[in-house]
Amino acid sequence: MTVRVVIVDDQGMVRAGFGVLLNAQPDIEVVGEAVNGEEGLRRVAELRPDVVLMDVRMPVMDGLEATRRILAAAAEDAPKILMLTTFDLDDYVYEALRAGASGFLLKDASATELADAVRVVAAGDALLSPSITRRLIAEFSRLGGPRAPSRKRLAELTERETEVLTLVARGLSNGEIAHRLVVAEQTVKTHFGRILMKLDLRDRPQAIVYAYEVGLVRPGD
Repeated sequence: MTVRVVIVDDQGMVRAGFGVLLNAQPDIEVVGEAVNGEEGLRRVAELRPDVVLMDVRMPVMDGLEATRRILAAAAEDAPKILMLTTFDLDDYVYEALRAGASGFLLKDASATELADAVRVVAAGDALLSPSITRRLIAEFSRLGGPRAPSRKRLAELTERETEVLTLVARGLSNGEIAHRLVVAEQTVKTHFGRILMKLDLRDRPQAIVYAYEVGLVRPGD
């Protein structure tokens, strides 16, 4: 199945470069482009892509607001949003995850990294590197603790599911969690799928944000 991609970025060189790299892949097709978030909304509604490469800083409407609106409008059929970022955008990590982004990609990514990132988020997984997780933890530390009003939904989780969510929030991969708990990686995936369902969360980034907001995990733990 071909992954359909829309690129939203105000820099023509970025759009052109990423377009060439992605269209060279046999299983990926760039079906449209946009120069800002407002145009991106129209293109996404028209083309219904699987993945949107979304720049953070753009005129007219930035990537954070565009991401919120795309995901709110599309509901269950929403595309996966992969934020295009640079190292100097730490302040945007937390808000991008809250907006519903499935991951982050540096603009200087190689062709292989770019294609792999698109495939990862298209498959329903999150692209959240250890460095991004560390920035997220630092942001929670700066914000000063839990922000969510209630921990009630946590009571729906089993003890093992709570343990898995805690390790996910600390930035461990499924493989690392499996090793830590001495279980199969597929077992971890099953537990995590149930966590998302019970807590009504979309993906790994949302789960990490939720775990910190309710105080299940705190910076420095």
